[in-house]
Amino acid sequence: MISRIRLGDDYDISRLIKGGWHLAGDHGAIDRDQALHDMAAFVEAGVTTFDCADIYTDVEKLIGDFRRRFPDHARRIQVQTKFVPDLGRLERIDRGYIESIIDRSLQRLGMEALDVVQFHWWNYAVPRYVETALELDRLRRAGKIRRIGVTNFDQPRLAELLDAGVPVATHQLQYSLLDDRARAGGMAAYCAGHGIGLLCYGTIAGGFLSQRWLGEPEPTAGFTNRSLVKYKLIIDEFGGWAAFQSLLQVLARVAQKHGVEITSVAVRAILDRSNVLAAIVGATSTRNLAVHVQTDALRLDAQDAADIDAALAQRRGPAGDVYALERDIDGPHGRIMKYNLNA
Repeated sequence: MISRIRLGDDYDISRLIKGGWHLAGDHGAIDRDQALHDMAAFVEAGVTTFDCADIYTDVEKLIGDFRRRFPDHARRIQVQTKFVPDLGRLERIDRGYIESIIDRSLQRLGMEALDVVQFHWWNYAVPRYVETALELDRLRRAGKIRRIGVTNFDQPRLAELLDAGVPVATHQLQYSLLDDRARAGGMAAYCAGHGIGLLCYGTIAGGFLSQRWLGEPEPTAGFTNRSLVKYKLIIDEFGGWAAFQSLLQVLARVAQKHGVEITSVAVRAILDRSNVLAAIVGATSTRNLAVHVQTDALRLDAQDAADIDAALAQRRGPAGDVYALERDIDGPHGRIMKYNLNA
């Protein structure tokens, strides 16, 4: 069974979280009935925490359907969703809009209260994020939300929320061997100092940190989904394809030593980082469920860590605070985002 970690006095989650983005349609057609049975298989393996969002088209409703079809499994799961107001709505956001989105998530999921709502804000030039977070806290005190998290906040704006009294429990951010901004930029330490645990996505860089890409020539076009476009840009920031291949070779040697997959080593290395609660694994099926179980059981030793650190010494980037590159709407990382999915 997948190991667990406690968040506060009355809530614990699996250290591997089943991500929902891959079920939102950008990664191909979804067989709804099969997706529901796959969710049951994940729960039976111990992956009981699900991540979704108001903007992941139909995913909240899919999880709600799962809860209704598999009531015994539903009693074992935790559902962590997001509140992501549209970029075009930020200047006009108000109490009614915020509560309507939360009520919609409750209805879709078939829940009386949302376990965690993770708050994202597209544009800090629209200074209403503190006001909005306080409205989410009002809904927490009203019983519609149990815990508040954030996702992709930078350190100054997270500090503003904390100074305003918003009780932030978690921070979901991109964190991988390729993308070390959370640690290098100080966010991991800042969150640790304020009792905020990290939930990490992108730990296998959309599948790039896997055997599939070991020894392969650099791809230049023809990616089948936005995840590959997104994380190829991170590889470029990291140091380029040659540096990436050097890292993969080291991960392959560590994986062979332990009899596991490269992906397991990549995720385990992040789970071992300070203040990391869990890693979010994207899955459209149970095809890699056995690999996820391997990941949880894997224990890297001091030599493994030293070898991986040596491979990471060639890193050139990405630099800056978490999500800073992606927040530039006109930049290469920002242009691939979709900003108005709640409309």
